[in-house]
Amino acid sequence: MDKQHYSVARVVTHTKDDISKFERHDERKNTTYANSNIIPERTPMNIYFKRYDCTLNQKFDEMIKSGQISTRGLKSNAKIYNELVFDVNSLYFEENGGYEFAKKFYEKAYNFAEQEMGSENILSAVLHADEINTALTEEFGREIYHYHLHVIAIPVVKKEIKYSKRCKDKSLVGTTKEIINQVSHSKKWKSEPAKDLRGNPLYDKSGKAVLVKSYSLLQDRFFNYMFDNGYRGFERGIKGSDTPHLETLDYKIKKDQEKLEAIANKINEKENNYNNILKFDKQIKGISDLGKQKRFSKKIELEPQDYENLVNYAKKGIVADREINDLNTRIYNLRDSVEKWKSLYDELTEKTKDYFHALKLAPQKITDFFKSLFDKEKQDEFERQRIEQEKIQAERKAREEAREKARLEKQKLKNSPEYKKRRARDAR
Repeated sequence: MDKQHYSVARVVTHTKDDISKFERHDERKNTTYANSNIIPERTPMNIYFKRYDCTLNQKFDEMIKSGQISTRGLKSNAKIYNELVFDVNSLYFEENGGYEFAKKFYEKAYNFAEQEMGSENILSAVLHADEINTALTEEFGREIYHYHLHVIAIPVVKKEIKYSKRCKDKSLVGTTKEIINQVSHSKKWKSEPAKDLRGNPLYDKSGKAVLVKSYSLLQDRFFNYMFDNGYRGFERGIKGSDTPHLETLDYKIKKDQEKLEAIANKINEKENNYNNILKFDKQIKGISDLGKQKRFSKKIELEPQDYENLVNYAKKGIVADREINDLNTRIYNLRDSVEKWKSLYDELTEKTKDYFHALKLAPQKITDFFKSLFDKEKQDEFERQRIEQEKIQAERKAREEAREKARLEKQKLKNSPEYKKRRARDAR
């Protein structure tokens, strides 16, 4: 099991409208899951470091009402939730004690999240221990699980509110009126100036300072925090990537699998809708056929209730005709949609079959191959960065030397006898 391990800390943003489905997934409130790696029998082993009896949106509204946080200036569709996902590849935990070790590790990771977001702003935190790593399970012949931590928090920053010029007491204008806990994703995650391997500031071709993304800085802080708290044996996740590391599968494999699963789910969804519509259509036709079985004479006597029922059936029939037309249109469109998704699925499967076949035959070799590619890519990037910075610095030095030369020549000209004589004549 001598494989390199990497720590990952990434941030996913959510709005108030879309948070529910992620909440249900994280807290295992669904009855079924698209992720086939979830083992329901192990779900009770998930560890909750924090959760409330109410929903996340209800807790959010409660915090606003109490004045704990402020949404001043936010749009209705603003990103008000940050989901922090902390991860180290599965073999790291397998090699260090499995479930019991993971509990201690992620308890400390949760402490880091509290430090980053503020304990009072964390609404949910759960260690998932119920997702099996199928690739490693197959490789080593025993169950190996993918332990990771989900933390949902509100991005909050301190904002100073000052008295405006409209204040009646002019002595207060410009002074602090109040300090609020403002909900703001953009202000919470600010970038910082980038530096090269020697600690020098980095600049782009136009001379502007290069900035390091805030999520990359989060990766640094998480790695350093866990290292300082005694957790070793892994490296900081690869810079420039916020994708979780997946042991024997690289990121491209993960994405290909996700595409295949997504397309398969789309096909199933479309086919289910199609079958449901067909079933409903048959039921409606069945009801209309029942009416054809009855024969009436020229004169018909009906009870008041029967007459009322007949009128209602007639009204419903008119509506049903319109709905049937709509259903027929939907059936046609669904047929077409299903065929398109199947075509995409087949195409993607064909493109990736050799890839997955090689992975199945020699997972370690494939992993080592991609790792060598990534390492070379990383080295090439460092070299490209070095050359680019040297070029920028050389150009800057040349400009400075040119300016200095022009300044000296100008100074020399001012000190020349001819220049002084001309200045004297001009003065007269």
